[in-house]
Amino acid sequence: MRDDARHHRPPTDRPTGAAAGSARRPVDRWRGGTLQRLDDHIAEEVPVAFVYNDAPFAVMMATPADLEDFALGFALSEGIVERAGDVQVEGVEHLLEGIEIRIRIPDARAEALDRRRRSMSGRSGCGVCGSELLEAALRRPDPVQADPRVDTTALRTALQALRRMQALNAETGATHAAGWAALDGRLHLVREDVGRHNALDKLIGAMHAAGHDAADGFLVVTSRASYEMAMKAASAGIAVMAAISAPTALAISLAERARLTLIGFARDDGHAVYTHPHRLVAAPATTAGRSSPA
Repeated sequence: MRDDARHHRPPTDRPTGAAAGSARRPVDRWRGGTLQRLDDHIAEEVPVAFVYNDAPFAVMMATPADLEDFALGFALSEGIVERAGDVQVEGVEHLLEGIEIRIRIPDARAEALDRRRRSMSGRSGCGVCGSELLEAALRRPDPVQADPRVDTTALRTALQALRRMQALNAETGATHAAGWAALDGRLHLVREDVGRHNALDKLIGAMHAAGHDAADGFLVVTSRASYEMAMKAASAGIAVMAAISAPTALAISLAERARLTLIGFARDDGHAVYTHPHRLVAAPATTAGRSSPA
C-alpha cells in the first residue's frame, strides 16, 4: 500500500488510568436477575505487521502494547537474528488497518530472511502458522547451556506475583502473561497479550532490552506449554519454564532434547515436572509411585 493512500488510526479510546492494550466498549450485563448497561474494559486485538528492511514478513494478531519489546523478541525467538544488537526499530505506525513495525536488520540477515520468506498470518500469535515446510515449522533450538537451580518456594513466589501483576488481565479477563523471575522468585518483568506466544516474545524482548541474563532466573507463563512456547523459551536460552496449564507431547519432546526443564500445572499447591527435574530443588520428601495401567 502506498504511503499517501494509508489511513491513519484515530487516537485510542482507552479510559484514563486504564492498562495499555485495553479499550472501552458498552455492554448489557445481567447479574442476579438485574440488567446493567455500562462501559466495560476490553482487551484490544489488532493486526501487527513486521516489516524488515522495507519488505513485509509477517502479520500477527496481538495486543498493541510493548511493541518494541515484541519486535525484538519475535526477531530473536523466530531466528531472524541471533543478537539483540542486530535489531533496530525504525518506527511504529498506527494505521486504520492495524499497526506496522518497521525494523532494520543487517543485510545478510535480510537476505537469509528473504530465502525463507513465508506468510505467517497467525491467530493470536500462532508461531508456526503459514510455515511452508515442516523443517521451518518444527525448528530445533540448540541445547540450553544455563543450568540454574530453582527452589520450589521461589516458584510459588513468582506465580503469586504473576497473578498480582497482570494489570491488563485484571481489567479485561482476556490476556495471557509471561513473567521473568530471579532465582529467589522475585518477578522482574511481566508482559501481557491476547496471544500467549506474543506475551512470551514481548518478555524475551524486554529481557534483552533490560540486560537480564537467561542463566539468572526462570520463566512463568499463564498458558499451556505448547511446542511453540517451549521452542521460544529454549531459543532464548531459558533453562526453566513453568506453565500453569498442561504441556503438549511435542513440547515435552522438544524440552527433553533442548535441555529445558518443563514444569506444568504449576499452582500454589503443587506442580508436575516433565523434563530435566534436577533444576527444581526442595521437592517434597515423599513421592507417590506410578500406577500400572489396568
